[in-house]
Amino acid sequence: MKLSTLDWTIIAAYLLLSLGIGVWASKKAGKNKRSFFLAGRNMPWWLLGVSMVATTFSTDTPNLVTDLVRQNGVSGNWVWWAFLLTGMLTVFVYSRLWHRSGVLTDIEFYELRYSGKAAAFLRAFRALYMGLIFNVLVMGAVSLAAIKFGEIVLGLPGWVTLTIACSITLVYSTLGGLRAVILTDFFQFTLAMIGSLWGMNYILHLPEIGGIHNLLRHSNVVDKLALVPDLSNPDIWVPALLIPLSVQWWASYYPGSEPGGGGYIAQRMFSAKNESHAVGATYFFNLAHYAIRPWPWILIALSSLVIFPELSDIQMAFPDLPADKLGHDVAYPAMLTLLPSGLLGLVAASLVAAFMSTMSTQVNLGASYLVNDFYHRFISTDASEKELVTVGRFFSMISIVLGGGLGLLLTSAGQAFDLLLMLGAGTGLIYILRWFWWRINAYTEIVAMISSLLIAIFFNFIYTDIEGWQKITFGALLTTVIWVVATFLTPADDKDTLRRFVKKVNPGGFGWNKYRGQEHCRPWSVFSGILSMLLGCVSVYGILLGTGQMIYGEISSGGILLVLGYMAGFRLKKKYMN
Repeated sequence: MKLSTLDWTIIAAYLLLSLGIGVWASKKAGKNKRSFFLAGRNMPWWLLGVSMVATTFSTDTPNLVTDLVRQNGVSGNWVWWAFLLTGMLTVFVYSRLWHRSGVLTDIEFYELRYSGKAAAFLRAFRALYMGLIFNVLVMGAVSLAAIKFGEIVLGLPGWVTLTIACSITLVYSTLGGLRAVILTDFFQFTLAMIGSLWGMNYILHLPEIGGIHNLLRHSNVVDKLALVPDLSNPDIWVPALLIPLSVQWWASYYPGSEPGGGGYIAQRMFSAKNESHAVGATYFFNLAHYAIRPWPWILIALSSLVIFPELSDIQMAFPDLPADKLGHDVAYPAMLTLLPSGLLGLVAASLVAAFMSTMSTQVNLGASYLVNDFYHRFISTDASEKELVTVGRFFSMISIVLGGGLGLLLTSAGQAFDLLLMLGAGTGLIYILRWFWWRINAYTEIVAMISSLLIAIFFNFIYTDIEGWQKITFGALLTTVIWVVATFLTPADDKDTLRRFVKKVNPGGFGWNKYRGQEHCRPWSVFSGILSMLLGCVSVYGILLGTGQMIYGEISSGGILLVLGYMAGFRLKKKYMN
């Protein structure tokens, strides 16, 4: 189905509004690097929380969920649902610590926590690695989904879709900085959720589907509905449930789910008014990200099994789709072509919004690393604030061009997801322990980064005859062994640096007892934070699974899970937000 004039009008209106927000926000963004990269450190929890959710909702997100559901069923989503454990640690343990640190980026943290030339080298290397290599890879994955969406829904060549969306994203993000990104995120997420829910409702009532009742009983769907993998078959539950919950959540570094908090999650926490707002923002993000947002995508993915049961059916319906872009992930944009005029335009605009929200965040975040932690720290230490903002805008342009170009080379959302997991496999535990154990040092992180990169290259390009979950597990274990050995073979950080860190951040745990005693710091209960983390998992998983049971018609079990989830959430709100 081709877009009508009404559809294009809706999309154009959205693009113009995004530009307008960027222009409006630019009045405050260009003052200094803190206003450009942290929005003045005065953002409320609800706006930051929505911004985090919007950033994780890109064009590739529903595509990835669709890919998982079509191939592995609803329970296949545990490969990313397991990251909730990381998210809750960030909420109740790390959000306060990050806010206390007072740094502009999570990479600046390295010279707060570590000492000497090794810390300086780590900061410079990490700034280039995260600001260019890793950031471009993330944007490439996002761009790939935009390409497929453009070719199937918009009827435009991939490079045209990228050029239009990236140009507008670049304009408002470079004009308005993080403030513009956060404000447009709020509008974009609202639009995206309206589009997802409305589109889902229309698709479920197509004659071929016949409503939710008929969908759940369709022969192509019934064996895809399980919320938990088949526990009688280790070939299914080990990679789909055990590995994500036992290894992946702490071992891998994945955007939005970084162990110990980092990336754009940390950036949003730095931007909060105070510690309570940092906690509230990260909790809301995890609740919306895991428990609320996925269900429209899951139901559309299940519906696609009725309309397009095989890849050949998608190929037949879209003969102009390049063969290297054909995969189960394109079933989502394929389903959107069934929407009527007007609604199609709204949903199309919402997915363009999703793409732009993620790209704008990655552009701003990558530029903050390159400006604050490389250019200003090592190239031009006496640069003016105006110069730093200008350089930030230049780096933004470079990164978005590279990210879009990479998107033209990738083939599937799953491919990018697996590669991102492998690149960080085994490093995650460091980002957890460095807050609680003084012996972790800069050499630990340097060795871990190099090891994980080499191991990822080995398992992805040299020895490929093993499953994806085995790559992650073996990679994580090998990397962990290597950096643990390196930690004890390398010198500890300077004692004065460690004392200053404890005094400023007040980390918890027995690993800092000797330094906390010398500085007379107020003890902070790690145990209480971990209990809150577990309660948070009960809250979000209860709402996630309870919603699923209610959709399936299991009212009693669904109601119990929802009540349990809401009670846990209410208890946490009373403790942390009152």
